[in-house]
Amino acid sequence: MKFTNDAVTGVSGYFPQNNPEIGTPLEKTDSVPLLFTPITIGNVTFKNRIFAAPMCQYSSDNGHATDWHLVHIGSIAARGVGAICMEATSVVPEGRISPEDAGLWTDSQMEPLKRIVNFAHAQGTKMGVQLTHAGRKASTYAPWVQHKAGSRSTASQEENGWPDEVFGPSPIPWSENYVEPKELTKDQLIEIEDAFIASIARCYKIGFDFIEIHGAHGYLLSSFVSPLSNVRSDEFGGQLCENRLRWPLRLIERCRAAWTKPLFVRISATDWAEGPEQENGVWKQFGIEQSRVYASEMYKLGVDLVHVSSGGNWSNQKITVGAGYHVPFAEYIKQAHPTQLVGVVGLIKDPKLAESYLQEGKADVIFLARALMRNPHWPLEAAEQLGVRVKAANQYERAFYRV
Repeated sequence: MKFTNDAVTGVSGYFPQNNPEIGTPLEKTDSVPLLFTPITIGNVTFKNRIFAAPMCQYSSDNGHATDWHLVHIGSIAARGVGAICMEATSVVPEGRISPEDAGLWTDSQMEPLKRIVNFAHAQGTKMGVQLTHAGRKASTYAPWVQHKAGSRSTASQEENGWPDEVFGPSPIPWSENYVEPKELTKDQLIEIEDAFIASIARCYKIGFDFIEIHGAHGYLLSSFVSPLSNVRSDEFGGQLCENRLRWPLRLIERCRAAWTKPLFVRISATDWAEGPEQENGVWKQFGIEQSRVYASEMYKLGVDLVHVSSGGNWSNQKITVGAGYHVPFAEYIKQAHPTQLVGVVGLIKDPKLAESYLQEGKADVIFLARALMRNPHWPLEAAEQLGVRVKAANQYERAFYRV
């Protein structure tokens, strides 16, 4: 048994210990699948390569995690994943996707997160958090609220939204149903950077093992790097490396300097807009060639892992969806940077396919999202399919290995 009593937050808990750790092979052989082999990223060793991707729950109370998060994250931690990344967590109130989204802009938000982290650590699961700013996609409705608003997607002030405080790189709305964002000034960009650094200081106190910067899905960093959403005429708009990447890379560099543990960045490898990525030397949308350059610059800054996703920045996107549909993008980045770490997400449901992506060197870590929401026991069932017995939680072990 393990009893914790954290001196910083006052959070305490009583957790039955599992030895060996949940999700680790019960027999050490040369044939252990890569999914269930440890991986060291920076100064942290993860017990396996099955990571729970950040999944918005739209269940926070003024940015504070609730009992829902404890049960949701705790249930995944007790089923054998190597790591869990907490959902998109805004560094400022106006950077939330919806009024029900998570935040880490004030000290009072630390205690409920610390309780979750303590529980996950007791299961041998590493914990991270995805720090974000939603940019022009802020102040929108939670999925089960949106239908009440008809064609309008932006929550009004009366609905706890902040339509007058929605910002982006340029005054281009996500769609006709979204409010037009205000263009961020240079001073405001520095304020957002400072907010990220303040949230990182709280991450240390909470005990997170890694941080992921959300640079995907049309949120603030993603909208800066794409010519579809960034038409600025200053040094933060225009050409890719010299301008559109300038502010995201500056932010990432500051986060790297402030955080000594593993740092991930999630990217959208393509906008999935119709037409070519480049035409007559002019970039028309953000795509895999620019993603490769972006990843290269991040690795130079000391980013430990690039987490490959796609889309979310163009409302008329045409996505070719299928099992592992982001894998070709991850593979392209991995081929360009074979010594660096790449993670991949996207309709990965089949354990044998997931294992093949690792064996073939297309990625180093598999992120699961909806698959884990449908089936938190995915790691244990994956092990069975791949022919290896792994540790189940003491409380669940008889459901897997006893008649």
